[in-house]
Amino acid sequence: MTDAQISIEPVNDKRGRARFVDVGRAFAARLEHSVPQLRSEQLELIDPGKNPFFGHGRAQFFIAQRGGKPVGRISAHIDELALDMPPEQGFGPGTGMFGYFDAEDETVAKALLEAAEAWLQGQGMTRVVGPISLSIWEEPGLLVRGQDHAPVIMMGHHPAEYAGWIEAAGYARAKTLYTYDLDISGEFPPLVQRIVKSGERNERITVRPVNKKDWDNEAAIILGILNDAWSDNWGFVPLTEAEVEHTGVKLKPIIHEKLNMIAEVDGRPVAFMLTFPDLNDVLARIDGKLFPLGWFHILRWLRKPRGSDMRVPLMGVLKEFQNSRMASQLAFMMISYIRRHAAGEFESRRGEIGWILEDNQGMVAIADTIESTINREYAIYEKPLA
Repeated sequence: MTDAQISIEPVNDKRGRARFVDVGRAFAARLEHSVPQLRSEQLELIDPGKNPFFGHGRAQFFIAQRGGKPVGRISAHIDELALDMPPEQGFGPGTGMFGYFDAEDETVAKALLEAAEAWLQGQGMTRVVGPISLSIWEEPGLLVRGQDHAPVIMMGHHPAEYAGWIEAAGYARAKTLYTYDLDISGEFPPLVQRIVKSGERNERITVRPVNKKDWDNEAAIILGILNDAWSDNWGFVPLTEAEVEHTGVKLKPIIHEKLNMIAEVDGRPVAFMLTFPDLNDVLARIDGKLFPLGWFHILRWLRKPRGSDMRVPLMGVLKEFQNSRMASQLAFMMISYIRRHAAGEFESRRGEIGWILEDNQGMVAIADTIESTINREYAIYEKPLA
């Protein structure tokens, strides 16, 4: 496909995937406050032999060139599990996705989006949503507010002009995701403290740190709760057994027991909260490079990420307990205990919660109650395919 001097080339092999990653890294390097990620991790995410997403999904990657130089990239992909979800939850039959979007200018953006749309139509899709790279569990949404500060671990960072280019190509916003900034240096408001104390008086409730020595089982418990707790949410796609196992392995190095909690009722795990120290703190210092000494700095940081910001990417309560008094006790107990350990042992002063769907009333209420404020906004767009 061509437009003037622009050519859109499909990526079909390992060498092409490496080039695709490097194009994205070059764009990120030009963007203020962007944090360079580990290239090996980025390559793994788009490798069909390494990312379990490809066990239920397929993708085509494209690179845009002008005058022999790369000027953009995009993915077009289909998640078979998303096709099986109810349409009112965001995906459903006929819905494909685009992601990994970078463009030099609006003309390049238009050509890339057209290439992705054509591939999806060729696969029988009638609607496209994005950007989602690749899975909803990896990096969803386009940053539309919050470019003035660096992203935290596992969150995207994009130029402000991308939103206008996508909208000019006929896309409308389907959903907004928020992240919330939180001062964790002091105690939470009195209301939260009262709820925590009421939960502590309930003999049925136990809130415990995860057991890293039994991490495989703990990860399975957490992700099992997640599949139930989030199953009615917009954009939900269930995690497969392969993804649960893969995710557990990938997360283990950044897991600190007292920053991650499982709540039990009558001895049964019913809720969890995960908190990750912000790996971007050290990636920024080593410029995303493991060699020659980057690996040493990462290993030292992983042992005790003192003073690092914290991110709460996931928490969940089994559906049978949601909208109950006990659910708020479980949530605020986990949040309070983790805040205490983060501020005390890890000397952290700031946390970030999210992403959170704009219409997730329960999570928005929790964010408001602990007096956090929205600091970043991400948009997911949609467009019918003729």
